[in-house]
Amino acid sequence: MSGSDGAHELGRWLEEGYDGSVRTAYLILGNRADAEDAVQEAYLRAWKFRDSLATTSSFKPWLYRVVVNTCNSKLRKEIPHRDRRSGDGDLATIAAIDDPIGRIAQSNDVAEALKDLPAHLRIVVVLRYYSDLSERDIAVIIGRQPGTVKSRLNEARRRLALHPALRHDESSDAISSKETPQ
Repeated sequence: MSGSDGAHELGRWLEEGYDGSVRTAYLILGNRADAEDAVQEAYLRAWKFRDSLATTSSFKPWLYRVVVNTCNSKLRKEIPHRDRRSGDGDLATIAAIDDPIGRIAQSNDVAEALKDLPAHLRIVVVLRYYSDLSERDIAVIIGRQPGTVKSRLNEARRRLALHPALRHDESSDAISSKETPQ
C-alpha cells in the first residue's frame, strides 16, 4: 500500500478500528488512560510502517498485532509498579451499545475475572471473544502457533470457569461455551 490512495485507505481503517482497538487495549491493560495511550502509540506505529502492509485483507490482524505489542510493552515497562486493577469506570463506556460482545464486557464480574488472568491468557481471550478474531489471526498477532492459541484459550476458559466472581454468573457460560472456529 503506497501513495495517497493507500494513505487514505489506512486512515479509513484506523478510524473504523479505533473503538475496537481501545476496547481491546482496555481489556488487556485494565485502565482506560493506558488503553488510549497504547492505541495512540500503536496507530502512530501503524502509520509509520504503513508501507509494510502488503494486502488489504491482512489489515485487521496486522493492526491488532501492533496494538497488542504496544500493550505488552506497556505491561512490561510502564505499568508494573502501578495497580492496573483499580477501577476507572466500568466497561460500558468502552463497549459499543449495539455490540453483543461489548454487552458481555459490561459485566463487572467478567471484567474482574479477566483482569485476574495472566497477560498471555488475557490477551488471547480478549482477541478471540471481544475482538472476534479467529484463532489463526490471533496466532499471527501474538507470533505463536495456532495450537498454542487453542491451548491458551482452553486454559483461560478453565480458569474463568473456576473464578469465584463467575461461579454463579451466566456471563461465564457465554465465554466458556462459545465455539472456537478454525
